[in-house]
Amino acid sequence: MRARASFNRRSFLRLAGAGAVTATSGVAFADNYPARPIRFVVGFPPGGGADIVSRIMAAWLSERLGQQVFVENRAGASTNISIQNVIASPADGYTLLFVAASAAVNPALFKNLPFDLKRDIAPVAGLIDFPLVMVAHPSFPARTVPELIAYAKQNPGKITIGSYGVGSTSHVSNELFQMMAGVQLVHVPYKGGAPMGTDLMAGQVQLAIDVMTGVLPHIRAGTMRPIAILGKTRYPGLPDVPTMSETLPLYVANSWCGVGVARGTRPEIITRLNREINAGLADPAVKKRLADVATTPIVYTPDEFGAYVASEIDKWAGVVRAAHITIKQG
Repeated sequence: MRARASFNRRSFLRLAGAGAVTATSGVAFADNYPARPIRFVVGFPPGGGADIVSRIMAAWLSERLGQQVFVENRAGASTNISIQNVIASPADGYTLLFVAASAAVNPALFKNLPFDLKRDIAPVAGLIDFPLVMVAHPSFPARTVPELIAYAKQNPGKITIGSYGVGSTSHVSNELFQMMAGVQLVHVPYKGGAPMGTDLMAGQVQLAIDVMTGVLPHIRAGTMRPIAILGKTRYPGLPDVPTMSETLPLYVANSWCGVGVARGTRPEIITRLNREINAGLADPAVKKRLADVATTPIVYTPDEFGAYVASEIDKWAGVVRAAHITIKQG
């Protein structure tokens, strides 16, 4: 009996010890993370605002995590290619996704997507807001939002407004404005902000909606005139330019971005990444670099960022349906 009791006690202690290892293995895994370089997949080409912001954060994370975080540009299909790449990668925290505002428009815009953003991507953190601004050619007669609305109602279907592509954030923001203001503008889609800006300054199109990053130098040079900021608050660099919501209450349109990972990534890894990203967004040197490219940090917990993305998906789905926006899909 004594031998059997001793055996049972030893067996119990072995099992208990094994259980303790299992219970703490997640913590140990998180403590060892990362053990190799990390990919940061960005669905835009090099050189643009998204690429600049992602490289600022990649440099910060490389220093904080002790492993290189390198940007991998996978442009195409309104960031869908980048999303699919991350979903197809192991859910181990070594592949990060640059989640752009366009990703929240895509579920309503693209039929039969092979993924579900809310189901397949776990939210990690917010990054920044790219303030959107409506700009006009200097010769455009309306200088304020009330003047624009009155002028548009007097000239229905005669005022042109550019965007950087059908279904882009600049396009759906324009459609939201038209619906809330009760006006009809002529949409002119471009393949990016650069050609749109060139035509606006040449007078080939009268209005445009773009991110502040792209148009701020032209506003300061006087070759474009700002009509309104489309976010909730005025842009600190142009404090005299009102928001659209000062005339149209509840109007808000943002071009934002954040970070996600493949669903199934360990919670401890997500928590670590969120902590380091938010620390970067609070760092004075990082904040200055982001401000230099006309962006504003947005700080979220993983759950808060997930809720924000879900609300944006619902919001823009309503606009896409109401405006009957469709795109050609290969």
